[in-house]
Amino acid sequence: MLESAESIWSQAQDVLRGMLKAEIFTMWFAPLRARGIDGHTLQLETPDDFSEVWLRENYSDLLRSVVTRSAGRTLEVTFCLGAAPVQQTSEVQSELSMGPSTPEPSSNSRTSEVFLNPNNTFDTFVVGNNNNLAHGAAIAVAQNPGKTYNPLFFIGGVGLGKTHLLQAIGQFVLSHRKNARVAYLPCEKFTNEFIEALQGGQLPKFRRKYRLVDVLLIDDVQFLAGKERIQEEFFHTFNALHGNRKQIVLSCDRPASEIQGLEQRLVSRFEWGLTADLQPPDMETRQAILRKKERVFRVELPDDVRSFLAKRIRSNIRRLEGAFVRIASVASLTGKPITLDVVENQLREILQEEGRQSITIDLIQRRVAEHYDIRHADMLSKRRPENIAFPRQVAMYLARQLTDSSLAVIGDAFGGRDHGTVLHACRQVKDRMEVDSNVRQTVSYLEKQLLR
Repeated sequence: MLESAESIWSQAQDVLRGMLKAEIFTMWFAPLRARGIDGHTLQLETPDDFSEVWLRENYSDLLRSVVTRSAGRTLEVTFCLGAAPVQQTSEVQSELSMGPSTPEPSSNSRTSEVFLNPNNTFDTFVVGNNNNLAHGAAIAVAQNPGKTYNPLFFIGGVGLGKTHLLQAIGQFVLSHRKNARVAYLPCEKFTNEFIEALQGGQLPKFRRKYRLVDVLLIDDVQFLAGKERIQEEFFHTFNALHGNRKQIVLSCDRPASEIQGLEQRLVSRFEWGLTADLQPPDMETRQAILRKKERVFRVELPDDVRSFLAKRIRSNIRRLEGAFVRIASVASLTGKPITLDVVENQLREILQEEGRQSITIDLIQRRVAEHYDIRHADMLSKRRPENIAFPRQVAMYLARQLTDSSLAVIGDAFGGRDHGTVLHACRQVKDRMEVDSNVRQTVSYLEKQLLR
C-alpha cells in the first residue's frame, strides 16, 4: 500500500510541477512525502507545522484534484508532521526575572524561532486604500525596529493581511540585519508554551526565549482575553522588550479597548504606539490581487471572469485567493477555458457564503417589503393583517436562514419581538412552503435575489 501511495504522489508531483512556477513547487510540494493510503485518503507528510497549516488552508482543493487524477479514483488528502520545525536557539546563561527589567543579551547570544511563509513579503503585498497606512507603518518598523511605532498594532478581520504584514516585517529584518533575533507566533502558541513551561518548571527558559529577541511578532492577541495568568506574563514580556527598545508588533481582530477581559494596563500599552486598520479591499485592489496571482500561477483570467470574482468576493483576501487557486487548478486539470459558467459552478459554496456575509436583517426586510408591496415600517409595526403578518414572517425566516443572528437579535430587529415569536414565524413559513408551491417559489426567489 505504501508503494501505491508513493506512486500516486509521484505522478501527482509531476502534474504539479507542470502547473506551478518552479519556486512554488520547490517550496511547498517537493518536500512532501507520501506516508500511505487509508481507504479513500492519501496521507502526506509535511516537514513542519507551518507547511501543514498553509497547505491545508490554501492548496487542499488543488491537491485533492491532482491526487484523484493520478489515482484514477476519488481520494481525499490529509497531512501529518514528519520532522520537527526548524528552530535555532542558544542558551543565555542569565535567568530573567518576572519584573519588567531585562538585562541586555551578550553579543554572541541568539534566539530565533521563525515560522514564516516565504511568500509573505512586502513585494507580494498588494497595497490599496484599504491598507496603505498599515503597509507604510510596517515598512517603517522593519527598516528601524524599536525606533518608531512601538508597539505597532494591526487591526483587521480574517483574511485582510495582518499575518502577511507581520511576517513581511520578520523576513525583512532577518534579511537585512545580521544575527537579528526574531520571533513570530500566534498568541495561542505563546499561551500554550507558557503553560507547558509552567508545568515543566521551565519558566526561566521560556522568558529567555521571548524577552531577548529584537523583534517580537504576535498574531491574534485577542486570545489573551480572560486569561489572567498569561496576561501577567505577557505584561512583563512587553515591558522587558519595550524597556530595551526592542520592537513589538501585534495583530488583533478588534481595537485593544474592545477586547473583553483584557487588563487595562495591557490595553494602555497596546495603545502606546501606532494602531493601523486593515479594511476589506476595494474593487481596484481586489483586481490587482487577482492579477498578481495570475502572474504567479501563469494563468490569465478573462476580463469578465476577473471582474466577476473581484465584484462577488469582497470581504476576505484569503477567500479571493483561494477562489483563484481553485479555478486555476480546475482549468489546468481539465484543459477547459475559464468561463463565467465554470466559475459559478466551481465556486458555488464560496459565492453563497460571501453573499451571506453581506446580507443584513435590514436588507432582508427591505427586499421582502418591496416584493410584497408593503412599507418597510410595517416590518417593525405591531399590525397583524395577513398581507403584513405573513411577509413579516417570511423576512424573519430569511433572516434566520441567511444571517448568523440569534433568534433574540432577529426579534429585536423586528420591533422588539421575543425569540418565541421568531421561532413561530420560521415554523409557519416552513410549513406553508411544504404544502404551497407558490409560497415555496416566492421564498426561493427572494433567497436567490438576496444571495446575488
